[in-house]
Amino acid sequence: MGKILAGYLFPHPPIIVDDIGQGEERKAINTIKGVKALAKDIGEKSPATIIIITPHGPLFSDAISISMEDELKGDYGKFGYWDIKLQFKNNKRLAYDIIKNALKNHIIMAQVNKEFARDHNIDLDLDHGALVPLYFVDKELKDFKIIHITYGLLSPKDLYTFGKGIQEAVEASDEDVVVLASGDLSHKLSDQGPYSYSPYGVEFDQKIIEILKSGDMEKLVAFDLNLSEKAGECGLRSLMIMAGSLDNKELKAEVLSYEGPFGVGYGTAKFEVIGENQRDLLSKLDDKEKSRIKEIRKNEDEYVRLARESLEHYIKTGQYLKLSENLSKDLLEERRPVFVSIKKNGMLRGCIGSTEPQEKNIAMEIIKYAVNAGIRDPRFDSIEEAELDRLVYTVDVLFKPEPINSKNQLNTEKYGVIVSKGYKKGLLLPNIEGVDSVDEQIEIALRKAGIMEYEDYTMERFEVIRHH
Repeated sequence: MGKILAGYLFPHPPIIVDDIGQGEERKAINTIKGVKALAKDIGEKSPATIIIITPHGPLFSDAISISMEDELKGDYGKFGYWDIKLQFKNNKRLAYDIIKNALKNHIIMAQVNKEFARDHNIDLDLDHGALVPLYFVDKELKDFKIIHITYGLLSPKDLYTFGKGIQEAVEASDEDVVVLASGDLSHKLSDQGPYSYSPYGVEFDQKIIEILKSGDMEKLVAFDLNLSEKAGECGLRSLMIMAGSLDNKELKAEVLSYEGPFGVGYGTAKFEVIGENQRDLLSKLDDKEKSRIKEIRKNEDEYVRLARESLEHYIKTGQYLKLSENLSKDLLEERRPVFVSIKKNGMLRGCIGSTEPQEKNIAMEIIKYAVNAGIRDPRFDSIEEAELDRLVYTVDVLFKPEPINSKNQLNTEKYGVIVSKGYKKGLLLPNIEGVDSVDEQIEIALRKAGIMEYEDYTMERFEVIRHH
């Protein structure tokens, strides 16, 4: 019977790799000490296989990626160092068992081989999220196989369930394994980082480090996704999968280091398995989610209630909800455009609206766009009846846009933005999770419109009343 010996949080800044840092690595000396200590611990445990979960491989919104070539290799050519190379054997037998367990739990798997990479125009090589941790491990341990996994943008419950499937596959094998959660913490600790400063970055890092010190996997999986989006992190989902792989295990948790050079938070931590601890975390997560939805339903206003009832009615009957005369005067007499957003397990499930009113009143706009958000958003599969009890709705009522000639007239909390060039138009609502700067707001709106930043485009701003 195989077993998982430990889980680890590894940061992955290439600057800490020998030769790449060029002296700058000294600013992250605590991180270097931490990753070396983790690598030494792995060497002493001598696992046959290392499972590494990364944010920077082939990333999909609805699937988890797993590399399926016989040999997995990569280099630091993207950072100008082609001669720093790593190559490992892939434990395909264990990878297939992990895939089988995932599919059994209705989790979509992207099996990345040469054909898949060619068809989807993705890179087959190991990403730096895998290469940096493995660079240090390779100095302490030889002759091991790896499994390379890129998390998907799935719900925490699905990520934890996938991790639990990893554990089941390992325990059905005859191998000792360790799990590496590759990820950095907030990228918004200062304006010197890759993103603009946000106070949510420090808050996120402090909360995550405290959870890691306690080894409380429940708090990790139930972490506030709104905060993680605002913090601009890339490690939480790796940790959620790792948490699932350690399900029902008694853990000895230790945070070895934390620091935030370069505007990015780096943490190193290990979770050694020291025994069994029976608990039903998935059921507890389900119960908490049901209680949260129940509380939201109890407090929803008539705008949100109308959106919810509209989609529920359409999915169950195939007909649009008939307009009730019992609604408020504002809903029945005002004409304004609306956007309806739908989330499931904290993740966006659909969002559609318009910049100009299309119907005779706000109520009809909500009825129309709640259905469209649920079944016609091209980014997502149509919502099914079994999902209805898990959905959370937001209705944004838009005010008339006004032209602006400078980004200085924008404020991400107060104003949404519309960018236009010819027939191309992109809109981004205000107060969006994870969008903390005007530059980000404009960049996303341009991308949605298919407009290049250097093109001559016009901008408008608008305010909204948000109902949730």
